[in-house]
Amino acid sequence: MMYILKKYKIKIILITIIIVITSIFAYFSNSENSLFKKSKIVIIPNQLYEILNVIDGDTFDIKVDDKKVRVRMLGIDTPETVDPRKPLQCFGKEASDNTKKILLNHFVSLKTDFNQPSIDKYNRLLAYIYDENGLLINRYLLENGFAREYTYGSPYSKQKEFKKLEKEAKKKKLGLWGECASTSPSNINKYLQEL
Repeated sequence: MMYILKKYKIKIILITIIIVITSIFAYFSNSENSLFKKSKIVIIPNQLYEILNVIDGDTFDIKVDDKKVRVRMLGIDTPETVDPRKPLQCFGKEASDNTKKILLNHFVSLKTDFNQPSIDKYNRLLAYIYDENGLLINRYLLENGFAREYTYGSPYSKQKEFKKLEKEAKKKKLGLWGECASTSPSNINKYLQEL
């Protein structure tokens, strides 16, 4: 009988230790003070950041405090070129090449939007991008037909302006609005449905 009680106590102690360790791990992994929490990226307004790499027409990497940070341009979407789940979309290569031409070997400043989260679900920084001369790259891509307006979740502060720029680019058949529509009447609708 004594042997069974001793064995039972050991099992209780082991189970208690496992529960305590699991609880501690869960607390620290979900806590604001988490030891495992990703470090928060601090973007300083008007500071210029080096472009390290351009992923596609609306996504690139910058250098922040010797770390690589992925950035997604806020309020726009360019046709896909690198998403393995989607085929190369009409005007995707042109949009990507144009963004590379504008950004590679340059510096940019970034501005987040108070109406949007600063980080998206893929852990990319969401921002408006300005070149060294103050040109808003997001706006430039829209008004020249390299991108369409894109609202993720709630409206952002430049949404009305960006929708107007997209409408004007469509009307003038600039970039993807001319190229994709002329290739096949259904291409532009197919592009929009894939998004």
